[in-house]
Amino acid sequence: MLLAPLGLILIAAVVKTWQAREAKGWPQTAGCVVTSTVELREVKVPDDDREDGERLEQRNFANVVYEYTANGRKLRGNRVSIGEDRGNSEVAETLAKYPAGSIVTVYYNPRHPDQAVLERELPKGLWGCLGIGSAIVLAIVFGSAFGFNRLYELLSCHMARPDLSGMVIGLGAFGFVVALFGFAVRRQASAASHWPVMPGTIHVSDMEEYRGAASEGGGRGTEMFGRRVSYSYAYQNVSYTNECARVGAGSASASDRMLKRLLSRYPDGAAVEVHVNPANPAEAALDASGDGRFAFVLWAISALFVAAAVFAATRGG
Repeated sequence: MLLAPLGLILIAAVVKTWQAREAKGWPQTAGCVVTSTVELREVKVPDDDREDGERLEQRNFANVVYEYTANGRKLRGNRVSIGEDRGNSEVAETLAKYPAGSIVTVYYNPRHPDQAVLERELPKGLWGCLGIGSAIVLAIVFGSAFGFNRLYELLSCHMARPDLSGMVIGLGAFGFVVALFGFAVRRQASAASHWPVMPGTIHVSDMEEYRGAASEGGGRGTEMFGRRVSYSYAYQNVSYTNECARVGAGSASASDRMLKRLLSRYPDGAAVEVHVNPANPAEAALDASGDGRFAFVLWAISALFVAAAVFAATRGG
């Protein structure tokens, strides 16, 4: 299961490396930045609860538009780097690096001069990180396979019901993973509680209609109605927008009822306090303490799985 995503990531890295090598031979020319602002764009992200397997998510991008001349033509571009930009990353840094009115070096494709970038190198350490990540994934996959067999044999020798060994291992492993996730959530919430607090405003989207995931029988999914609740804020004179929550139901009226419950806490247009990550201002949180409390819920779930594993191991089902 882990090898397939790893393979896709490695293929994408190879493609980007090839593009970077191609760009090294591109001619360069002087250009001028005419626009340097934050732009809110909708990005497709995976969503198993929808019929088409994806949904749109709003993310912040550094919209740097520059003018340059190539082959006697005056052109405009807005691509900064060869690397893929999925939004909400290094927005403030990019805007600070390329302010409006600044003179920049533009690298353009001689065969297609309208294709241009300001940075033609891949992020430093890309392949090093991929190598370490690949080693970790392979260690988890093969280590867990051998470790599972060894642990299965060990438990089978000490359990009244050896046939339950696999279930005990599965319950214990799942509980362990949930507990680790709880620690990660708690750590993130603790960090967010110390982030600077900025004023923000709640926004509610229009009603959205979509199809839920297909049924097991292969039929079309249920028609769903949903809305998004987001908030906007500014940090160091740069504006951002983040999503707070989504509500969805099988009818417009049910969706509105769910929305009203949510809006009792975050009404449309309300002023809110936003905890902003100073290292990455596109990342923010409305309720850092609430996220921290969620860690206790995860730990409780983890304890239930561990208790079930202990019960199965000692009582034999």
